[in-house]
Amino acid sequence: MKRFALVLLLGTTAFAAQAHEIHSPREEGKTPAFDITMAGATTDGRLTTFMMDVAGVAGSVKPVPTGQLKGAKVESYVWPTSLDPAVVGFDKESGILALAITAHPDFDDTPLFDENQDGDPANDGTDWHSHWVVLVNDDTCGAGLKVRDVSPGVDLLPATAPYLPIALDSPGMSPILDGQTAKITVPVEGGENVSFDAVTAELQVNAEGAAPLLCVTGVHDIASGDLSLPGKVMATK
Repeated sequence: MKRFALVLLLGTTAFAAQAHEIHSPREEGKTPAFDITMAGATTDGRLTTFMMDVAGVAGSVKPVPTGQLKGAKVESYVWPTSLDPAVVGFDKESGILALAITAHPDFDDTPLFDENQDGDPANDGTDWHSHWVVLVNDDTCGAGLKVRDVSPGVDLLPATAPYLPIALDSPGMSPILDGQTAKITVPVEGGENVSFDAVTAELQVNAEGAAPLLCVTGVHDIASGDLSLPGKVMATK
């Protein structure tokens, strides 16, 4: 099990290679749907698109339902960035702001949106959907990282946050998972030259419902290999 500390992210971003994209070799034995081969990001100055290619079919593997929130598993495609969490409404300098595409059949954390368009906005966790999250260190988590625990009403949260006690926003941007590609477009002004990485990971809700509430329990793949955020958001012409 690989474990990572966010001090690595914060400490190496300024010195990362000026790569436009991140290329990652295929790895034998790794689940193809989570085996990253390339990641990139572009911006037109107003909207920024993050993408990653995988060796298999993106989004083809989801967690097995357990029937309850406690202990529920989450599969994810994640882009950690050098953006300050305050850019989207979290507390300033409170961790690493990451964009995520997730699926988790045991709970719905997008109460404002009806992803499966069945008239019920509270039963959509199985479908792939988007989040902004703030990641921080926690040695009690399997991979050494968690979504930051917060107190709603005390810590800053974006207007579209589901008001769970974690730094998680559900802004409703629709992800696209098509063939080997996972991508999502988000409103981020001034995104050019923002540093990023790409990660596929499994998270799990605390079985006791206590903090740390949402741990990163396993890392499938990291595009850079070391969470050094070597990618750069490039301006489109």
